[in-house]
Amino acid sequence: MMMRHTPFAVAATLVLALSLAACSSGPGDPNADFAAKLEAERAAKDAAFRRQVNQPIPAARMDELLPLKYFPADPAYVVPASFAPAAARTPLQIPTSTGQIRAMEVVGTLEFTLKGQALSLGALAEAGTPPDRLFVPFMDLTSGTETYEAGRYLEITRTVTGIYTIDFNRAFQPYCAYNHDYDCPFPPASNRLLVPVRAGEKLAHSTLPAAGR
Repeated sequence: MMMRHTPFAVAATLVLALSLAACSSGPGDPNADFAAKLEAERAAKDAAFRRQVNQPIPAARMDELLPLKYFPADPAYVVPASFAPAAARTPLQIPTSTGQIRAMEVVGTLEFTLKGQALSLGALAEAGTPPDRLFVPFMDLTSGTETYEAGRYLEITRTVTGIYTIDFNRAFQPYCAYNHDYDCPFPPASNRLLVPVRAGEKLAHSTLPAAGR
């Protein structure tokens, strides 16, 4: 049975687990607190996936894929961004991992600077849905070697100010990376960054040669 990886359709148990993990433990070294919070969120996600047998990780692959693998926490990949809403939501036909076409819409553009380079990513939403959150699928120069070949996703809550923070440490793989029964939209060509983004979820085994790491 084919299952859709729909933006923001995260199981309630996973949402609760991440919410509990996000609680702060008090003042301290900001970088240490940042890393500890990420580790807690990631452990909670692993636990939630283990409880949700076959959704998204098949029971037979639990021990192979969990815990999920990540780049080390890096505050340099947390960047401010401005959001330019589209004058009108632009229809976009997005190919998916199962050969289907997903009807989506471009709702705006996020502009930011990462490691000294000015970059932008289109923000999408399912066609006909309120854009309460921004779905940002992307590829970068690690795609296919250090990270999943079909790209990764970010999900960002809308703000009334138009000012955002993009945290690439929270970039995650689409569910089709674990389970081919899922139907996952690919990033559009405009969301292919010509820089390596070594933050967030990564492959368990990189295909890069040791000297290139």
